[in-house]
Formats: sequence, structure tokens, C-alpha cells
Amino acid sequence: MLTRRTFLGGASAIALSNRLFAADTGAAKPSADLEKLGAVALNEARRLKATYCDIRICRYRDQILVIRLGPERGTNKTLAVPTVADTGSFGFGVRVIANGAWGFASSPFVNTAEIVRITGEAIGVAKANSVLQTKPVELAPVASYRTRWVTPHEKDPFAIPLTEKLDLIRAAADEVKKSDRVFSSNAQLVFRSQDKYFASTEGSSIQQLYLVATGSVNATAVDTARALTKSRRFQAQPSTAGYELVPLMNLLENASRIREEVQEHLVAPPVTPGKKDLVLLPTHLWLTIHESLGHSTELDRALGYEANYAGTSFLTTDKLGKQRVGSELINIWGDRTNERGLATIGYDDDGVKTTKFPILEKGIFTHYQTIRDQAHLIGEKESRGCCYADSWGSVPFQRMPNVWLESGPREATLEALIAGVDDGILIDGDGSYSIDQQRYNFQFGGDAFWEIKGGKKGRMLRSVAYQAKTTDFWTSCDGIAGPAYFQQYGALNDGKGEPAQSNAVSHGCSPARFRQMNVILTD
Repeated sequence: MLTRRTFLGGASAIALSNRLFAADTGAAKPSADLEKLGAVALNEARRLKATYCDIRICRYRDQILVIRLGPERGTNKTLAVPTVADTGSFGFGVRVIANGAWGFASSPFVNTAEIVRITGEAIGVAKANSVLQTKPVELAPVASYRTRWVTPHEKDPFAIPLTEKLDLIRAAADEVKKSDRVFSSNAQLVFRSQDKYFASTEGSSIQQLYLVATGSVNATAVDTARALTKSRRFQAQPSTAGYELVPLMNLLENASRIREEVQEHLVAPPVTPGKKDLVLLPTHLWLTIHESLGHSTELDRALGYEANYAGTSFLTTDKLGKQRVGSELINIWGDRTNERGLATIGYDDDGVKTTKFPILEKGIFTHYQTIRDQAHLIGEKESRGCCYADSWGSVPFQRMPNVWLESGPREATLEALIAGVDDGILIDGDGSYSIDQQRYNFQFGGDAFWEIKGGKKGRMLRSVAYQAKTTDFWTSCDGIAGPAYFQQYGALNDGKGEPAQSNAVSHGCSPARFRQMNVILTD
């Protein structure tokens, strides 16, 4: 129940967070007030003989706007249902090493006395954990930084009036519904911000502002006589950016396109199953990259730390530097620095400056994703900068960077990939999928499918999925379009860990061709 005390406490927290994270995005150094609060935890940890301490003071905000248009039961009217969710969170977490073990504690009350108390609590947790610790925590070296980093952007998405945003998505949803054959439509915009301050006993003081924007339009068509429902979706490339990204999404133009395509999808014939060549667009291939290569190259998964919840990996440590996973065309990068990637930020939650590193080189598995306390486990001397927590109240651990497929030669085109296929399918958009606990055997559907016959794109198909082993799939790749076709898609809420956490991650690629995949009928 909301009381006067909790209301006033919430108002006070909002005022404090606004002061601490004042929008001076041009400043080169962190806020002096944040640094003073950070120093409280570090000094208390030293006093209590911790060998390491870091503190994260964080403010989060998510805004989701949706308009859904659908028929009112029993009438000819169309109902417009708007939804606006605007949520936030503010607090801090302290992480320490004492007696060779990790300890963590957190609180939503950001003040000096609470920071002292929580630091002591974290050290108590570490000492309790040390009883069960077989080896002391070992951290890879890291440089110290005193700096501020901001997602490149022009317009604060939260400063744009709600009415402007709602008018835009209402217009997009209306555009989809201009045909009576479209049963329902919806359109949405999503914005996210994270203000993060990190300080550690190793000398770092880092303030960062992270922003995300994306949008989508969906269409559903129904054939009641055949008891058949089909959908079509346009997903704008989710990006680290400000509101300036929204006009570039072209929601209205894409709404018109998917209105026509959802009707075609509804009457499309089912696929004839069998071995077929596939040409996969970035809107689809991002998810296959994510599930088969992104998760399988997480070191904690390979070591079995995630076995109880998210599974393990076929890429065990004995395969590092040896296992062929793809053809010689396949170069996969882990990257937290690439432009507009969802996992792009200046520094990770270990205080490590983020990097770009190879995961597969000419098809050979060469590097895992790592954080500071993992690197020594595979004989490496530094972290790959993949540490992340989804909240001030969550423990940072190893999470996926942006993982992307290197494009083919500049002259390679999508049209040339299609021209090289006698009997195949072009797939756009992601759909249902299934993959085993080792990320080895999988099945992927999609959002839209077109037949390829004699090197030409033909009619739309429906009810398509393909099955493969990860290594068979990636070694079958014999063509990738050039950099001009490169696009990034991704997941805003990729889950992992116990208690579960989510992070945002992008996967970029150009269209690619895969030979003789097993295509099945999903009806």
C-alpha cells in the first residue's frame, strides 16, 4: 500500500538520482557527488581488510508504448487499445573479495550510512562464502580509468512528448489496418536508459549513460474458413541511440508493406519439405548466430557453471583453437565497441575497457567471451570485457557481447546469392526456434519465406523451418553478401543466470547462403 512515508521516500530518491546523474553529457569526468559516495564504500572495504571492492550506483528507466487495433466482438467496430509502461529503478550494489571469496550486497537507499552498512554486509557474505571456497578468486589485471562515457545520440527519447510517440505508432497501426482482410495490428516504441557509476579499489571512477531505441509494427490476418492465422512483422534495427533513430525506422512505409505481405502469407502454399539451399537475411540470421554461436562461446557455460539453468556448450575448453565450426568464410567477432550495438558501452561492470575480439577465425573456434575472474582458467592474461549486471541489485557476471558475422567481399550481392540457388528458400525475420542444452542440434522457423527456383525469388511460402547441427550449418555456408548489406538485430532481454538476469545484445551480418539444409513442414 502506498503511504505518505513511501511516497515521500520515492520522491526523495527521484530528486537524489536526478542530482547525481544530472544531464551534463559533455563532461569528461564523473560527477563529484557520485565519486564521494563511491569513496565511502572503498574506504570502508579497506578498513575491514577486503582485498578488493567495487561499487555500482545505477539508475534505470524503461518506456514501452504500444497501440493495438482489433475488432470488437460482435460488432464492426475497431478497438484501439493503447498501453504505456514507464518504469524505473535506483540503487547501489557493493561487491568485495575477502578471505579469497566474492561477497555482494545491495540497497535502494543511496546514502553514506547505508553504503557503510551494505559494504560490511558484503564482506560478511564473502567470509561466509570462503568456508566453501576451494581456491581464492583470481582477477586478471585491469587499468584504472577516471572518465565519463555516453551513448552517441542527438535527442533524449524521454524528453519527447508521449502524444508525439503515440500519434506515430497509431498512424502505423492504422496503415496496417487499411485492408479489411487484416484482422489486427499493433505498433510499438521502446526506449531504455541506464545511468551507471562504477568505482573500485583499483583506482577506477567511471560514469556512463547508455540509451536504447527500437520500434516494430505487426500484422495478423485470419482465414476463418480454413482456421488459419498468419502474421507478418517489421522490426526496426534495435540500437544504442536517441530519438533521432525513430524517423529512420520508417514505420509508416513498412506498415504498408507488411499489410500486403501478411495477406500474401495467409494464402501462401505450404513448403515441400526436403533438402534445400537457404538464403538468410540479417533479420533472421541474427537469432541463429545468437543461439548457436553466441551462447556456445560463453566460457562459464563451457565450464558447466550454467548447466542447471541455461545449459552447457559443445565447445568445451579442449576444443579451443582446434575445432572447426564453420567454413573458411566464417569470421565471427565478439564486440562491445561497434556502432549502435545493444551491448556497446565504454566499460564493463568489472571496470574493463570494452574491446573487439575474434571468436571464430576462418571457421576455427579461437576465443571465448570472458571476464576478469575467468581469464586465468584458460591461460589468458586479460578480460574480454564481458561482465554485466542487469540491475544495481544483481551480481555482475559473464554476459554476451555483440556477436557478429563478418561480411563477404564488397562486390558480393544478395541478388548473386539468390542467383546461385536452383531450389531453395529466402527467409526474413525470426520466429520459433529450439536448440539443445549444448547449443549443437537446432531448429529455426522465421517470419516470412519465399521460394527460390532457378536463381529467382518467387512466391511466398508458409510453415517453414530448418534443422541442423551447429557445425554442419556453419560449414555449409558458401556465400556472404558484402558490407553494404550489413544490418544489426538482436535481443533486448536475453536471459541467463540464477537468479535470472537479462541483457541486451546485437548480432550483425549480411545475407548469407547455406547449402542443402533439412527443411521441414511445420503444419
